[in-house]
Amino acid sequence: MRSCGVLMHITSLPSPYGIGTFGEQAERFIDWLIQAGQEYWQVLPIGPTGYGDSPYQSFSTFAGNPLLIDLDELVRDGLLTQTICSEADYGADPTFVDYDKVARSKMALLKLAFSKFSEDEGYLAFTRKEAFWLDDYALFMALKEENNNFSWTDWADGVRLRSPEALREASEKHAKGIGFWKFVQYIFYKQWDRLKNYANNNGIKIIGDIPIYVAPDSSDIWANTGLFEMDSEMRPKRVAGVPPDYFSATGQLWGNPLYDWEAMKADGYAWWLKRIEKALTLYDVVRIDHFRAFDTFWAIPAGEPTAVNGKWEQGPGMDLWNTVKEKLGDAPIIAEDLGDIFDSVKELLKESGFPGMRVLQFGFNPESSDNDHLPHNYPENSVCYTGTHDNSTALGWYKSADSASRAMCRRYLRPQLFEKINRTMIRELYKSRTGLAVVPMQDIIGLDDRARMNIPSTLGGNWKWRAEKKHFSDKNAAFMRELAETYYRCGKKDNR
Repeated sequence: MRSCGVLMHITSLPSPYGIGTFGEQAERFIDWLIQAGQEYWQVLPIGPTGYGDSPYQSFSTFAGNPLLIDLDELVRDGLLTQTICSEADYGADPTFVDYDKVARSKMALLKLAFSKFSEDEGYLAFTRKEAFWLDDYALFMALKEENNNFSWTDWADGVRLRSPEALREASEKHAKGIGFWKFVQYIFYKQWDRLKNYANNNGIKIIGDIPIYVAPDSSDIWANTGLFEMDSEMRPKRVAGVPPDYFSATGQLWGNPLYDWEAMKADGYAWWLKRIEKALTLYDVVRIDHFRAFDTFWAIPAGEPTAVNGKWEQGPGMDLWNTVKEKLGDAPIIAEDLGDIFDSVKELLKESGFPGMRVLQFGFNPESSDNDHLPHNYPENSVCYTGTHDNSTALGWYKSADSASRAMCRRYLRPQLFEKINRTMIRELYKSRTGLAVVPMQDIIGLDDRARMNIPSTLGGNWKWRAEKKHFSDKNAAFMRELAETYYRCGKKDNR
């Protein structure tokens, strides 16, 4: 089945509150996708962002980002007033997220809303159902507040090492704070369920994204240290990253503690099963970032300044995915298989049956060499992109590419007269054999690298881009629908 979709993170949506949310503009974006003949909306991870504002470094793999909560719904529920929401400072530039100001204002408003909230049946049912992660997460966040937001590895030994007596005392001391963090998650999930139902009821499926690793400063590791490569002081022995590649000459040093795959196998991969099962309730399709690490992963000794001095280690391979299939059935998963890919990674992908990814920008090179990222090589069981959140925009790539790569691009794509290269690239994706074509919203609009979402291996200035209402125009929708219908990626003339 040929289909198409748009990559657009929720934070990038317009809103009057400094950051995209689950509010009205998210529903209007779904309406625009329908108008544009699309079937999928792909988002980045929606967990609470930590270090560097990255959605790939979250305080919990199960929790949701409080900054995505729609304040207008809290106004309708009587927990806030429109005046107090409008008067808060969310930053002055509607095209970029000022995370410091947004976080300061929204968290203060959420605490005010909590002070007016009374536990109801829905809240109590939610806290019981999600207790397997929510109890640890709420205590973790309350303890972070007490410790000036320092990492849990710097806390006092009692709570850092999870002494039962210390945890009991902390739970009693921080009962109110724990209640607040549970309230925030209840509101988050309530609003997300509403938005996802709106999408699904209108024929739009949501592709979610989960990082393969979890953040070092997370409740996941704090509560499950035995599943990770940690020493007796609960410090990482080795950390994750990738060796030098086309993104960075020194590789990427992510710093995430590595999984203890032997320990995970011993308990039947219970943590991974819970993680994937949860993701499948949040999304219609799950993209797993850095899928290659299930085959072989780059292990870097803790304390190394770069990722250069790592080594390849063996991952769980099909043993994990056979367990997932046995327990959860045929999960709809997209495998991000970019980077330095060995033949064994390709074998794992083939055996799993998951579609891999192709990125058109990677197809063009100074040597004019044939490669997997050129559309004539795309398999049907794949998902193709002009670029991902880690790439330049299409226009940004073309402007910065060397002359030989640009020449190869023009020869291969043969742009129409006066056609911008971003539109030519989108058309080429839609023409290809790939089952699903996904285009970042920046490339549909036609923006340069000022709208780039992330530059790997850099800190600061990332994840900030936001769209404006004018970008969701009838003209842009008509262009995308025409391509969807012309290349048989639109199942019906009207998806409603």
